[in-house]
Amino acid sequence: MKRRQFLKNASLTGVGLSVGTTLLNCAENTSKSKEASVASASTKATLPLVIATWHVENATAKAMEVLQAGGNTLDAVEQGCRIEEANENGQSVGKGGLPDRDGNVTLDACIMDQHGNCGSVVYLQNIKHAVSVARKVMEDTPHVMLAGEGAKQFAISKGFQPEDLLTEASKTAWKKWKVEAQYKPIINIENHDTIGMLAIDKNGDISGACTTSGLAYKLGGRVGDSPIIGSGLFVDNEIGAAVATGLGEEVVKTVGSFLVVELMRQGKSPQEACEEAIRRIVNKPNSDYKNFQVGYIAINKKGETGSYAIHQWFSMTKFQGGVNAQIQSDYFNKA
Repeated sequence: MKRRQFLKNASLTGVGLSVGTTLLNCAENTSKSKEASVASASTKATLPLVIATWHVENATAKAMEVLQAGGNTLDAVEQGCRIEEANENGQSVGKGGLPDRDGNVTLDACIMDQHGNCGSVVYLQNIKHAVSVARKVMEDTPHVMLAGEGAKQFAISKGFQPEDLLTEASKTAWKKWKVEAQYKPIINIENHDTIGMLAIDKNGDISGACTTSGLAYKLGGRVGDSPIIGSGLFVDNEIGAAVATGLGEEVVKTVGSFLVVELMRQGKSPQEACEEAIRRIVNKPNSDYKNFQVGYIAINKKGETGSYAIHQWFSMTKFQGGVNAQIQSDYFNKA
């Protein structure tokens, strides 16, 4: 009110100054508007975009190939994850995955599209492409999740061929583990224990998928976060998406991927959201975080990304603007 009264009582010179200032502000606002438009155009120019947990450049390359050929993001993340499911050397996803303590390879996977549709399989045996079975659950049933023998029989009914997923390399590793049979989570620094993938197309539509053979030498029947919508993966096409990796029990306790997306809804960047989600885990009373790993990756509608973990060595593979590269993630425990 004081400023308005001052302007009302000012001299002609003052009025002229005010007009000049107004014109200057208009010019500045126009300039800022142009800059914002350029920035927005620049952001849009970086799409499509694919990110995934760990060092999986072959998988992100496949997903980007699908997008560049005109495919949708759901096709992209499914096809990308299938690359790792078929990689027998990975020992953590699909065929060749490390078994439970009884020697059984059991797979968990989920998938979610831009419309919020989702499908999941848990404790699936003898079917290599769990992510594709999860998609069939989403598209061909009224359900979200199928488990165990029911999931296997459903997959076979849809044309999936059963096969032995325990390779000689994984069997040898299992037999070596049985000598001492120590059961504790491993802070993985060399290879991935899950592949989680997020893709956004040129229209800004997002899908995600997650697939794993789970914690090595786990109790028979154990299921982690990877196939649980909201924990291992969550997509909200209005906001963004997130996926988790690491010790699933800790992710489930905080509904981690949903948390990351909700933090982005509140205005945090993907990086800030991932960091806050990790803090929620390590700041819990009596948290034993020094002895396990959790990592998150996230993407928002602008094509901005984030990646953060409890410990060093977690990484994200990012394919954007023709560059497909592994990016080391920042981490919490620097002590």
